[in-house]
Amino acid sequence: MREDSQFDFQPTLVGPSISLRPLRAEDLERLYAAASDPLIWEQHPEPTRYQRQVFESGFFAGALASGSAFVVTANASGEVIGSTRYYEWNPTLKEVAIGFTFLARSHWGGAANREMKGLMLDHAFRWSKVVWFHVGSSNWRSRRAVEKIGGRLSHEDAKTIQGGVGRVRTYYRIDAP
Repeated sequence: MREDSQFDFQPTLVGPSISLRPLRAEDLERLYAAASDPLIWEQHPEPTRYQRQVFESGFFAGALASGSAFVVTANASGEVIGSTRYYEWNPTLKEVAIGFTFLARSHWGGAANREMKGLMLDHAFRWSKVVWFHVGSSNWRSRRAVEKIGGRLSHEDAKTIQGGVGRVRTYYRIDAP
């Protein structure tokens, strides 16, 4: 863990089968193509995120504004398969969150999520002691995915998100090795 610098929110991270690079405005069409499947969002607290206007004005605009979002691509094809980001960096506690993650269904159940989160965790632990995941309480698919990568259930609490809406979230944590 580095003590001498601030968290690097948008590195390029390359793994054996996927890569994460900083999200850019010109990624909208390709990212929306990956996100436009209603089944991706059926358990999510915002289940209409597959709709173009909801995705573009909410998720995508927020991702660009965050300065910490990634587009995830398959190395073999260059296909955009999802997005994720870091947020809520606390330099005093040395904690950061990973979230706003989705993958195209073509990459569910395989190694993509584990590889993506592994790349992000390895990077985060250069600065952080704890990485948090805030998951919608009824989003069982995402909860299981976080548990598969070693997330430990911490607690549930209301969390205010974009637009000032409060929703119950389940908090998972992974501590630095």
